[in-house]
Amino acid sequence: MTKPSLPELLHAAVTAVGGTERPGQVTMAEAVAEAIDDGSHLLVQAGTGTGKSLGYLVPALAHGERVVVATATLALQRQLVERDLPRTVDALHPLLRRRPEFAMLKGRSNYLCLHRLHEGVPQDEEEGLFDQFEAAAPTSKLGQDLLRLREWSDETETGDRDNLTPGVSDRAWAQISVSSRECLGATKCAYGAECFAEMARERAKLAEVVVTNHALLAIDAIEGAPVLPQHEVLIVDEAHELVSRVTGVATGELTPGQVNRAVRRAAKLVNEKAADQLQTAAEGFERLMELALPGRLEEIPEDLGYALMALRDACRTVISGIGATRDKSVQDEDAVRKQALASVETVHDVAERITNGSEWDVVWYERHDRFGASLRVAPMSVSGLLREKLFADRSVVLTSATLKLGGDFNGVGASLGLAPEGTEGEDLPQWKGVDVGSPFDYPRQGILYVAKHLSRPARDGDRADMLDELTELIQAAGGRTLGLFSSMRAAQLAAEELRSRIPEFPILLQGEETLGELIKNFAADPKTCLFGTLSLWQGVDVPGPSCQLVVMDKIPFPRPDDPLMSARQKAVEDAGGNGFMAVAATHAALLMAQGAGRLVRASGDRGVVAVLDQRLATARYGSYLKASLPDFWYTTDRNQVRKSLAAIDAAAQKTEAE
Repeated sequence: MTKPSLPELLHAAVTAVGGTERPGQVTMAEAVAEAIDDGSHLLVQAGTGTGKSLGYLVPALAHGERVVVATATLALQRQLVERDLPRTVDALHPLLRRRPEFAMLKGRSNYLCLHRLHEGVPQDEEEGLFDQFEAAAPTSKLGQDLLRLREWSDETETGDRDNLTPGVSDRAWAQISVSSRECLGATKCAYGAECFAEMARERAKLAEVVVTNHALLAIDAIEGAPVLPQHEVLIVDEAHELVSRVTGVATGELTPGQVNRAVRRAAKLVNEKAADQLQTAAEGFERLMELALPGRLEEIPEDLGYALMALRDACRTVISGIGATRDKSVQDEDAVRKQALASVETVHDVAERITNGSEWDVVWYERHDRFGASLRVAPMSVSGLLREKLFADRSVVLTSATLKLGGDFNGVGASLGLAPEGTEGEDLPQWKGVDVGSPFDYPRQGILYVAKHLSRPARDGDRADMLDELTELIQAAGGRTLGLFSSMRAAQLAAEELRSRIPEFPILLQGEETLGELIKNFAADPKTCLFGTLSLWQGVDVPGPSCQLVVMDKIPFPRPDDPLMSARQKAVEDAGGNGFMAVAATHAALLMAQGAGRLVRASGDRGVVAVLDQRLATARYGSYLKASLPDFWYTTDRNQVRKSLAAIDAAAQKTEAE
């Protein structure tokens, strides 16, 4: 029997999911198949509506080797496991003559822990464990969440937090889940045989396609102990998010609360001398943190250095002490010991990392209104780590609707540790970039409007003219507006002001409801507007007439006092590069491309992306940012835009009336 061709397989899969074949999808599938066949790497930009998940799933399944697909968002993981993979596997079965298995795998803390659920939680002050279900008042929110979790534990097959709807608070989930450090291990745990996390791992070992998240991919790369099964192909979807997710996993944090928790957990398990040493070190650290001012620490101050060394040494003593003692009077001692060890080891590792001081790490203080001060450490760059760990021993395909910034792939490539495309070298991963375009006709479907007449935005300054402009645009559009703001404060001020100015257009504000609820309500009523910050720039998918105006209040450069971004910028400058373009402009371009991508989600969508920041039209870097956006028709004429918005609104109203 002849082997089915890629176009045949793609046609079968697209038909099965009820889609239509698009030229970009075919180009993508061919490029992915080629990269997998010759073991090379591929960056592929596929615009919204290309059908990119089938563009990589079909060639990967046809190849027959094990594939790991890592995504940034829960929504896409769900779509792959619940919709795209089942239908694609069914559709390809008659042609491939096999039915590849697929499975979802996440970090351990995403699964319900039966030991925690049945035996209770190690208590910080007392010996042994306490029953969190009895401790929480049944009428409290926590009590109700815990009762729901107990009921759910009897019916769930996966124990996966994301399959629990509606969800529960982080606080409730923490009572019935464990981190990998706190886990007793399947062989030592009374519930090891029925453990949800272990079952997920077993399913992943047998599957040909393993769907996971960027965080687990980062843990797999950083910690050296493999979490993911051996695989020949890695596909990273939503790849524009990868660097920030890997940075997040590689970031360490110390807070007085966390250190005091470690002290309480360890106190009963070690001798008095070791417990006192840790207590004293914790008090010294806490005193320093009360005086900590936010900002980067280019050098570790002497007093902080001493406090961290004292913490590190005390933790070391406690760790060897916990390992050496057994106390049979402690109820379910192993769980108590494991939790204490996990807490103390985390404090030890971060204290040691900062004390050792690496030129590749950035250290800073942060202050939070509610949680007080924290000390943080993050890698200056994860590009070296990614080059070494991600691109060795397997073919890697990275895809997203936004990978080409300023007209090429080299900016994103550099952040992933890749040399400019086409650079030859012994240790350099070979890659190519492919832009398969978009099925949408951007110049006909959308307008990019820059409000060039507005005054230049000052940091945290009052922007009365911007609010006037925003009011008029919303009125012209008849509501239907997604407002993307560079800070939560700006979003709140705008919502407050416009609710009193134009009460006929309801304004939803991020944080006042869950994100899912806000998006649902926004989509349901065309007159409604939705204002918010970061997660809205890339998390909203509302096709149709409810979203016909996307407004960005200003170019979303990182804050000048962001310690990590400014350190990265300085490092590029010290190496002779343009730090502003490499870091700040790239960050802004990525967010703006994602934000502008909220407007056109289907072939019938029409609308305007309005940038209320004159710098996009006047500054030298404006052309780089514009080249990163979809190819909308461009104007700075305010009257023209109001007329266009009114016409789009009238057409939508006519359709709604019919």
